[in-house]
Amino acid sequence: MSASSPLSGPGPGPQVEVPLVSIGSWAFAFGPYEQRPWPFARVCEFAATTGYDGVEVNGFRPHPHYDDFVGGKGTKELSAQVASFGLGISAYAPNFHHVPPARVPTAAYVAEIDKARAFCEDLGIRTLRVDTVMPPQEMSPEEYEQCFHQLRASWSEASARCRRSDVTLVWEFEPGFWLNRPSEVERLATEVGQANFGILFDSSHAFTGGVRGARQGASGELMDSVAAYATRLLPFIRHLHLADADGTLHDEDTSVHTPLGQGQVDFAALLEALSPIADRLDWWCVDMCYCDGADVKAAESLAVVRSWGPARSPERQVAK
Repeated sequence: MSASSPLSGPGPGPQVEVPLVSIGSWAFAFGPYEQRPWPFARVCEFAATTGYDGVEVNGFRPHPHYDDFVGGKGTKELSAQVASFGLGISAYAPNFHHVPPARVPTAAYVAEIDKARAFCEDLGIRTLRVDTVMPPQEMSPEEYEQCFHQLRASWSEASARCRRSDVTLVWEFEPGFWLNRPSEVERLATEVGQANFGILFDSSHAFTGGVRGARQGASGELMDSVAAYATRLLPFIRHLHLADADGTLHDEDTSVHTPLGQGQVDFAALLEALSPIADRLDWWCVDMCYCDGADVKAAESLAVVRSWGPARSPERQVAK
């Protein structure tokens, strides 16, 4: 797909109602920004000036970490800061690297989930992002099933806890994390079986991991397209990250995210595949993780999203 044709394929591509659009604040804290991360307030100012409707909060310091807001301390001020820019918050993506859910007891994991969901509740955030934390690795069948069972138990209990706060738990699968084959993603989503648990579908990860098979190991499973992957997971998709991809990895770890329309993802086909649920998603998040010049690329990508169709009518928009 060329930069001049963000919706490749036959015809002009589908026209969709575009929901509220956020930018992930981690784009300005990871990778090229790690040594000099933007303060969270600067990210908010950029988002508002560029035309985004909201931010998706990176829970890695120096951006808001739930341990810095225990008991609601500072959450009113943080909420007022975001609102002062006319922004909403699409989701929260905290740092759970110290509690890999397939390796630690469920009680230890959900203790951290409880702190994160309290943060979400205080700020009116309705989506909490998680991952498996562990890198892809070879295991014996016995160890694999043990880890799978523990992960399923932890996310089932975490989802039950989140339901108390009207928060949906969403799993972002990536080439760089354990359980990255399409059948594994589908199996876990099915077996957790909670109404407020689902998939965070990242178009870049879906292409690099699912279509190109990055880091799947010897028994890789390839999907024909990102649209086919979305169709397979459609019953479970609860949140969306938008980024293009060229099929390569950042630091041989996880997907390279490129501006929309400048990679190989067929977004016309993807939007068509998502059409049964796209109208029910409150937010789409643009993800420029690990991108140098993320501000320029985020602005370019927002322009592409806006070109896909009109913004959702005011009566359909969620409160910002």
